[in-house]
Amino acid sequence: MNTNLLSPISDRLVEVLKLSHFQTLGRKLKIHESDNFPDLEGVDIAIVGVLESRNSENCLETSFNLTEIRNSLYRLFPGNWSSQIADLGDILMGDRVEDTYFALSETVSNLLKKKIIPVIIGGSQDLTYAQYRAYDKVKPMINIVNVDKSFDLGDSSKPISNRSYIGKVILEKPYNLFNYSALGYQTYFNAQEEIDLMEKLYFEYYRLGDLHSDIKTVEPVMRDADLVTVDLNSVRCSEVNIKQKYSPNGFDGQEICAATRYAGISNRVSSFGIYEYNPSPDDEATTMLIAQMIWYFIEGFNCRVNDDNFENLDEFNKYTVLVQGHELIYYKSLKTGRWWIQTPLTNNLNTKRSKYTLLACTQSDYDIAIKGQIPERWYKAYKKG
Repeated sequence: MNTNLLSPISDRLVEVLKLSHFQTLGRKLKIHESDNFPDLEGVDIAIVGVLESRNSENCLETSFNLTEIRNSLYRLFPGNWSSQIADLGDILMGDRVEDTYFALSETVSNLLKKKIIPVIIGGSQDLTYAQYRAYDKVKPMINIVNVDKSFDLGDSSKPISNRSYIGKVILEKPYNLFNYSALGYQTYFNAQEEIDLMEKLYFEYYRLGDLHSDIKTVEPVMRDADLVTVDLNSVRCSEVNIKQKYSPNGFDGQEICAATRYAGISNRVSSFGIYEYNPSPDDEATTMLIAQMIWYFIEGFNCRVNDDNFENLDEFNKYTVLVQGHELIYYKSLKTGRWWIQTPLTNNLNTKRSKYTLLACTQSDYDIAIKGQIPERWYKAYKKG
């Protein structure tokens, strides 16, 4: 672990922390203070700030800090958690944006190798590209879930930005992306060409209105995710302060925290990023929302249940449904009641995709199949396979 890539939290925040209640989260963290990098032995989750926004299309500022977010987070009280959490401080802006990308990718990669989940606070969302590249030597194929108002596909022939980083993920080698899912997209923020491309590539996308109706829809999508990225501009403006306001429509605070909890509870999610933070003085609403999002992610992590080891099928109920000439095979965990559907992907062990044989779903997908309809998630996996 290259500790030189990380700057400690401010000395003033350390002093304020000493005055806080002894049971607050900040008093229980392993913190990177001046000349004192924390021991990562036994750590499950590591918070990493990234002070970079130069590739943002709508942010002209080149410097900011995350002290207020940390102050809000440290003041919260933890749940009945068994996990050990560290705050590793911040990755500062490099001479070039590519230097910051390298530092973030190296840091995340090292944490992944140690089985530590990085929780990243940014900065512009193009940092997701560096977060993704961290998996190059860790895992051959991954699924990305983006909680966002837009798809961020952009024009991959142009320089990377916070609106085009997914295009770079798709087209640049090494090719490690298996599936991409967008949660909470709003049509008027997306060009029709991007919507058509999402459909052509059999990627998943869920409208904001559908998730308003049932936020639990995000659970199986998060269960299949490796990397989760959240754009704060997906939150409606009434939930945040003046400089963070973007749109009157978006997730409310309860919904975005529910989504982050589902990300935390997923056994598969191994990195989590919150991006597009625009700091301003006296912005307690936004910093407290981010702090609570992180809190709910950690809460979800502490509620993880190992119910997806399919080596022992005695722990599952199996259901077979014939629909439109297809045999759909479902599994329901006897531990948690969660559902999976068998996907039609190849079992050739020489392919990168060989392990993706089961797709998370809900009982409603089974109910749809019983009525003679093919679930959309299964259909896209079928076409992709």
